Amino acid sequence: MINKITKSIPNTITSLNLLSGVIAIFFAFHLTKNIGGLPGYQWAMISIFAAAVFDFCDGASARLLGAYSDIGKELDSLSDLVSFGVAPAMLLLNSLLLITGGHWVSFFALIIPVAGALRLAKFNVDTTQSTSFSGLPIPANALFWIGFTAWIMSHGQCPGWPWLVIIIGFISSLMVSRMRMFSLKFKNFNLKENFSRYVIIVTAIVSVVLYGVAGLMWTIILYILISAVAKKYI
Repeated sequence: MINKITKSIPNTITSLNLLSGVIAIFFAFHLTKNIGGLPGYQWAMISIFAAAVFDFCDGASARLLGAYSDIGKELDSLSDLVSFGVAPAMLLLNSLLLITGGHWVSFFALIIPVAGALRLAKFNVDTTQSTSFSGLPIPANALFWIGFTAWIMSHGQCPGWPWLVIIIGFISSLMVSRMRMFSLKFKNFNLKENFSRYVIIVTAIVSVVLYGVAGLMWTIILYILISAVAKKYI
């Protein structure tokens, strides 16, 4: 009985990832409604961030408990698609519809979950992505859009529609690209081996302190740039 409970822990955490994504989608359709002292779009961001924490913890718990399973792998991908593909897309879509007054370009946000699904499908059949990634990881995609949405909501405006199409197309294409990107997971705390990871962590902290949640957008941009030039760390 104890063994069965232990082996179910990672899948339970993964299910919390999925639940957080579903909650984020709900709040994405209530952007400006004040709930518990915060507007809906902020609750959506918090829910996606919570999903990211659960996504990290399910893998860590599976390694710690030796509780790997084929069902867990599939559940993880399905949860990631909802939490880091559909949820940020709905958050972005509704924010753009609000800011632009319903401009048709807002619906380009629907490309994000499609690219995310392709990215996860490629990841599941690619055995070369155990220590680094081919393409932008879908959780990093979600963090970028959280930051981007925070920026446009705080400014009450967004880039012109050509720029929106370019940005959405660029980030989505990165998810399905063959560009090698380093993993943000630590195997040890050696400074030399994890220099790029420490840079990202420090940048994230500084950016969020200076720019609030919008700082996550700049952090992911730096992650992309470092991955593009620091091949020896990948």
